[in-house]
Amino acid sequence: MNFKQIFNFLAQLQVYNDRNWFNEHKDEYNEARTTFETFVDALILPLSQLDTSIGTVTAADCMFRIYRDIRFSNDKTPYKTHFSAFIANGGRKTRMAGYYIHLQPDESFLAGGIYAPDPVTLESIRNAIYHNPDEIRRILDDKNFKKLFPTLSHEEKLKNPPKSYPKDFKEIELLKNKHFVTHHALDNGFFLQENVVERLMEILKVQYPLNEFLNKAVR
Repeated sequence: MNFKQIFNFLAQLQVYNDRNWFNEHKDEYNEARTTFETFVDALILPLSQLDTSIGTVTAADCMFRIYRDIRFSNDKTPYKTHFSAFIANGGRKTRMAGYYIHLQPDESFLAGGIYAPDPVTLESIRNAIYHNPDEIRRILDDKNFKKLFPTLSHEEKLKNPPKSYPKDFKEIELLKNKHFVTHHALDNGFFLQENVVERLMEILKVQYPLNEFLNKAVR
């Protein structure tokens, strides 16, 4: 898979982010998008064998559009400068935990878990943590997990414990989270080596126990 072509196209798009340039380079975009789609489909196969909850989704179900919604944004550039996909049961529109792949020059990364769960889902996760604190702690403290994913996202974390949970609960800091998301940065060179899918799977195998815990909570 020609990741170099993907990075070259996206690097140019960062500089020339307008509709005229994009339309003139539509063939390059289509080539890069097709390569990314092939890559996502190749990743789904072993990932769905590891995490059977994923089911039979395809790259088309999981990939995000490159076109930005600029209606309520001060940034009026029309295109995202990355390719991304969320692999999970139901694809990119799911409420389940899954695996996010983000390709962007010098800013690529893997992520996993559940971002911005709806109130019912968030309460289900908090309830699962409250009743299974030792299980979630074993997952987060696993040496391989901590090496790849040192912390969960603290974005929008509550300052005070959520209502209906005791303040002295030993995992109260986890209950303050509004997102349950990991992050692992990847440099450009990662994608220019052989066996990219196999190398990604070694990381995603470490992510899997957290996703399994979260998906048990929200089913």
